[in-house]
Order: sequence, then structure tokens, then C-alpha cells
Amino acid sequence: MTKTTRKTWFLSSLLAGGVLFGMSSAAFSYSPGSLYTSDTVRPDLALIQPVTDLGPADANQIVSLSIVLKIQSESTLATFIQNTVTPGNPDFHKFLNPAAFRAAYAPVASVGEKFVSYLADHHIQSYVYPDGLLVKAYGPASAFESLFNVSIENFSSQGQAFYAVTHALAFPATLQPYVLTTIGLDNLAALTPQLMVLTKHGALAVAGDKGITLPKHGTATGVPGQYTSGDVANLYGVNGLYKMGLNGSGETMGIATFADFRPSDAYHYWDAIHLKTKPGRISQVMVDGGGQIGQSAGSGETALDVEQSGGLAPDANIIVYDAANTDQGFNDVFYEAVSDDAVSSLSVSWGSPELFYLANQQQGQLLALHQAFMEGAAEGMTIFAAAGDSGAYDVNAAVPYPFISRVVSVDAPSSDPYVTATGGTTLAGPIHLKDGYVDVPQTRAWGWDYLSNYTNINYGQYGLYDKNIFPVGGGGGVSSVWPVPFYQKGIASLQTTAPNQRLIDDTQTPPTEAFALPSRFAGRNTPDIALNADPYTGYLLYSTPDGGWLKNVGGTSMTAPQMNGITALIDQYLGSRVGLLNPTLYALSKANDYGPGEPLTAITTGNNWYYSAIPGYNQATGVGSPNATRLAIWMKQHE
Repeated sequence: MTKTTRKTWFLSSLLAGGVLFGMSSAAFSYSPGSLYTSDTVRPDLALIQPVTDLGPADANQIVSLSIVLKIQSESTLATFIQNTVTPGNPDFHKFLNPAAFRAAYAPVASVGEKFVSYLADHHIQSYVYPDGLLVKAYGPASAFESLFNVSIENFSSQGQAFYAVTHALAFPATLQPYVLTTIGLDNLAALTPQLMVLTKHGALAVAGDKGITLPKHGTATGVPGQYTSGDVANLYGVNGLYKMGLNGSGETMGIATFADFRPSDAYHYWDAIHLKTKPGRISQVMVDGGGQIGQSAGSGETALDVEQSGGLAPDANIIVYDAANTDQGFNDVFYEAVSDDAVSSLSVSWGSPELFYLANQQQGQLLALHQAFMEGAAEGMTIFAAAGDSGAYDVNAAVPYPFISRVVSVDAPSSDPYVTATGGTTLAGPIHLKDGYVDVPQTRAWGWDYLSNYTNINYGQYGLYDKNIFPVGGGGGVSSVWPVPFYQKGIASLQTTAPNQRLIDDTQTPPTEAFALPSRFAGRNTPDIALNADPYTGYLLYSTPDGGWLKNVGGTSMTAPQMNGITALIDQYLGSRVGLLNPTLYALSKANDYGPGEPLTAITTGNNWYYSAIPGYNQATGVGSPNATRLAIWMKQHE
């Protein structure tokens, strides 16, 4: 249930050669692995069609801007992070607090003060985040327009009204060298929720509808499609941690989200499955005006994240960082979390195709997120992100085939090397459908290719394939942005980016190329780990805005909060934060620690439409699935 649509993408405007706000719609060149910051604040407006200019924004309207400052000595920071997760190193698990991080890696305090003073001289209020890397500015639109010599205009597109800045921002020569990128001065919705819930009707519906099954005894149902967090504990070896007396007590988990949330939904879910949890454990931090009741698009996602993570670590506290659904909100929510440093693990189940950032010339946003994730790792924060629900063809969820070509691509931010990307599997067993059943003989990589024979027999070869089956599955592949990180070196099964991946608009005559990804780039491979994510073997969710109980809920956005909850238990067991989890996962894979009684379970069948599951690491299921208790014990033994 990852959020894979960043904005509605209308390729006709991208390919027609039109220019909006002086920005060419042609594809641009870049060097893989060495991004630059775009000088344009909203180049992606060129991809929206039609756009109606409604005139200048209200001069007195309060708008905001995030100015992201550059980390100092990034290579030194990268080395430090690696040391903190290398057993035997003097810096092992010696994580920093925000003050220590700021002193070592942020610009000196006087730099932030210069920005605040500069903005104040132009009637714009601002403050510097505790980590020293983000300056948040807010004030009337007229003040920003006057200072930066830009226009903030009102627009509408496809029924959505928004405002946006129309030109690049420039700072004085004394300040510009410190600026990594700027994000803001607009309120265009950045992400669209795509809840992976099977419909009760239609060809792909499950057979029959017996209503909702809740546990009669214990916390698990044992019913595919109606699993609970108690079933997750059974599936992934969590019960051994419970038997040790571990329940997440003293730990705090974080959820990053972009829709409103009702804590009562989570408490209702836990009560309904007979789970005893710590009362008053949920707190909310609103970022950039997010989390207001009524912003319900995606509320089910937030409820899911809290119910799953909190269901696995029932005594852990949970902070829901709820940001506005904008590019600025997506950036600021992570800087808020790492500046607070109040959570030891954090998960996010929203994302966007990496290709969107590249084609929209928004590389600066990827770099800004990367800095926040580096800071989180330096503080010992374990960050999880859903790898996507469109198999190896992440961009095709938003720009569907056959209208455009199939493009092997990955999701961000799960592709960032300082994030643990969580992929998906389908559990073994019969899947009973409206007109028959499909047998899954053993747990496999999640990819709905296994439904092809069923749909071909019952509905014809092309009846459902393009619109309903392809490319649904667990995200995974190779980043076109980030090079192979240190922990993946030595993995024999690593892949490079697929050749000839071009975004081609097949609705044009002749078909026209919009963007080409690099071929054979040695990039970071995703996912890192995988758990059950197929809605057919999925879960229950309780969400008031979505009508209450839902079943057959799935997606890799299940797996990210589940790993969040498991990590809270491991943190409690170890007595310290885990930090970046990926080096541990790949060390286990290299040591071939698979099988009964081992920390990992290999997934060796199935595919995600392009990459096949094979023994050891693969781009469909990562290193495989975890046994949480064995994983915790292994980490304790190797401290």
C-alpha cells in the first residue's frame, strides 16, 4: 500500500515541446551518482496539463519556504556512520545527539543566524531547526516576491487549486554557498494515496464474503487476508522476544505520514484483537500544517502504520509525525524527526518513483532527504521505507502501460542508502477467487504474474492483464541515483540498472521519448528485506474514514511499520539503538545464515515482473524474510 503517485503526470505536455514558466519540457542530461541541485523551484509544473493561471496569489497570504543547508564534511560523516554499525570499531553504537551532530557536521551557528537576519530585514520570519540544517521561513507572499524577485501565482489543474512560485530563487553571494536547495512557496499536493485493498466485487475478488474474522483467543486470526499483528508475530519469529519479556517498553517509534489520523482507530484495533497495550502511548507532531482532521486522503495508511508497528511492540510509545501533503512537507517531516531525535526507529509508507525526481529536475529534494537520513543514521535511528507496490516497474503505477513504455525503475526514498527498503512476499497456500483458485505452493516474491493463467483462462489473454495485474508486486531493482553502498559490496548477485529503459509516450504519433534512465549504472540495489505484502494473504485494518474494518489489505507499506515494531523490540533487547540495519542484514546474507534456527529465511521462488527470487540476496525480496528472535540474538552475539 505504498504511495507511488507523486503527482498526476500528463505526458502530452512533457512531450509536446511546450514551455511553461520558461522551462523546457525536453529531457535533460545528468551524471548518475553525482546529482546537482536544480535552480528551479517548481519545474514539474511543466508536466501538468492543462494548467490555468488564475492570477497573482493574495499578497497577504502566509506562505513558507524551507532552506536546506549543506552538511559539512559529508565523507567524514559517512565514515562515522559506517563505524557506528561495525562491531569492534571504537565508535560502534556511539551515536550522536542533535547538538553533537550540529557541532560536527552542520554549518556553524552564525550561518543560520545570517539567514534569519537576512530574511528578517525583508519582513520574513524564520528559525533554524535544532540540527542546524534547515531554515524555516514564513511570511506574506508579497515579502517573498519582493525579496527574490519572483511571482507567486494561483493555478488550477484537473480540479485542484494551488499556488506556486514561477521562477528560481537566488541568495546573496555570502549565503548561496551554504544552500543545498529550497523547497516550498507552493501547496501543490505531492503524493496520492493508493490503498491496496482488494475490492469485494469484480473478477479478481476473493471467493465469497464471510465478513470480518476477529481473533477468538489470542491476537491472531490465522486467516489469510485477515491477518493481524499477532499473525505477524507468528510468521516472523517475534514470539521468542515476547517470551523474554520484551514488549517495547522504554522505546519510542516514529511514523512519518501525510494525512489525518485518529488515535482512537488504533486503540480500537488493538482492543478488538485482544492486545494489551500501554495507554496514552500515541502522540502527534504536526508539521507544516499537516494532520488536520478532514485531510482524510490516506488516513487508512496512517492508521495501518500505527496499528501494525504498535501491535508488534505493544508497550512502545509512538510519535506520529504528520506533515502537509506537499514537497515541503515531505522534506520537513524527516528534518523534524531527526532534529527531535525522540524516536529510535521510524517508518514511512509514502514514496515516489525515483524517475520523477530526475525528470522533474528535483534532484535537490533527493539530496535534502539524503542529508536527513544520514543524520538519522548518525543518531542511531533505524529508518524503514516501503519499496513500492508496482514490482520492478515503479513508475508504471503512475504512468501506466500500455500508454507509455514499461520502465524498470525503483521508488524513493526507499532507494536511499541510509534507509532500509522493505519489499513484499506472497505467503504459500490456495488463493480462492471468484471463478476458481490459484495455488501458491511456497512463499514467493510478491508479483501478480502468478494470476496470469487464471485471468487468461477465465477472461481472455488481455482482459485484465494491463489494467488490473501488471505491474502489481513488491518494489525492487537498482537505483539510478545512488551508487552501491558499502554494505552491499561483495554481494555476488547485485545487478546494475537495466539497459534501454526509456519513458516513451505511445499515445503520440510517432511514439516520443520523454526520458532515458542510465544503462548499466552500478547503483544501490533494493529491497533489503521482505515480508508478506500481498493483499490476497494480507491483513485487517481499522480506519474510521474508510468505513471501519477492511480486509485483504496489503502492500509494502505493511512491511515498513512491521519492521519498525520488530526493531523496537530488538532495541529493547540490546539495550541500545540499532542504527542503520542494512549492514547487519547483508552480513547475515554473506554468511549464508538461512534456514530453520537462523536469522533469515530465503525466498527462492517468484518474481516482481523483472527480477527473480533466488537463494541469497535478490532484487525481488532482498536478503529474504526475518526471524526476529534469531536476528536479535545474532546481533547481541556480534556486538
